[in-house]
Amino acid sequence: MNVDVSQRLRAQVIDPLKRRFVGRDEVIELIALAVVAGEHLFLLGPPGTAKSALIRHFANALQSQYFEYMLTRFSEPNEIFGPVDIARLREGVVATITEGMLPQAEFAFLDEIFNANSAILNNLLTVLNERTYRRGAETHKLPLLSLFSASNTLPEDDALGALFDRFLLRCHVGNLPRESMPELLRAGWELERPVDIKQAVSAEDLRALAGRLWSVDLSRVSEPYADTTFKLRDLGVDLSDRRAVKVQKLLAASALLCGRNASDASDLWVLRYVWDRQEQIAPVRALVDGILKQADSHAPHTLARAHDAVDAEAVAREIESLHAQVEAGGMSLSGIARAKERLYGLSDQLAWVQDGAREQLLTRARTLIERLG
Repeated sequence: MNVDVSQRLRAQVIDPLKRRFVGRDEVIELIALAVVAGEHLFLLGPPGTAKSALIRHFANALQSQYFEYMLTRFSEPNEIFGPVDIARLREGVVATITEGMLPQAEFAFLDEIFNANSAILNNLLTVLNERTYRRGAETHKLPLLSLFSASNTLPEDDALGALFDRFLLRCHVGNLPRESMPELLRAGWELERPVDIKQAVSAEDLRALAGRLWSVDLSRVSEPYADTTFKLRDLGVDLSDRRAVKVQKLLAASALLCGRNASDASDLWVLRYVWDRQEQIAPVRALVDGILKQADSHAPHTLARAHDAVDAEAVAREIESLHAQVEAGGMSLSGIARAKERLYGLSDQLAWVQDGAREQLLTRARTLIERLG
């Protein structure tokens, strides 16, 4: 049963989306992982990097109820959870009209979630953690499989820390490199073409697959995972005991998506996406890649491949070129934004630079990012 659903998910949803979205295989695989694990995914990146389009197209390829909304500082709970039923209120009963709103969604995307005010924030914490929405005396048990969000910044307010913590998976999505532009333009044009979507996978199929998480044998990966947990903490990642337990769902989901009933060390690729701060992305990837090089699996996940080393000299030259632009001054706001995004991208690449040069180049890139503000 699980093999059949995972194969259909890959053949009918994951692979077609990879063909339509250039350079976004990583994000598409993470969306699938989040849905099967029943966890939530946060995408960090600048506008125009197809974050919302990826979520929307994935949801449209499933037989599921979908809800999408962009939050602003002025958003009200009614816009997310539904308005009060005035007719019932006249009868003295507080009831919510949830049709087409988040409480009925199986697949949800809340853009710029950190704009949520306290009234929405308190409800979202319960939604993310317990799949429950409460208003007055009424309680709604939600059919939500996973909730996704995106932003171009990470939360700085401590009050938003609890919300960010509910997103077990975090992925940085940057602009594609110059060499990908011709293919991006072709694929982007094709995305505008209407297509008939064959929805071969339903929300119930995914629930059935997710129901097999608890039967996955984690014994082969338990020891290396426990060891890696402490190494991540040494890097400064706030991987609490609660989050460490929940990450096992990601390990099991990776195995199921590969058609396996037992997890192994190759499934530790999921740990690339448990960082807390942007500067942790590169060292976390380097740590996980080192582990994956030693992993042995008969059916590894497509993201379990350890990345090849990056040309440190080429990265250094590009950082110095950006440094020269900063020193020259006169950069526009859009130019500053592009420079910062490129520096973040170079920092990501440094995960695959040999240890000797990595830290020096990372420090150089971070210093420039701080100067750009």
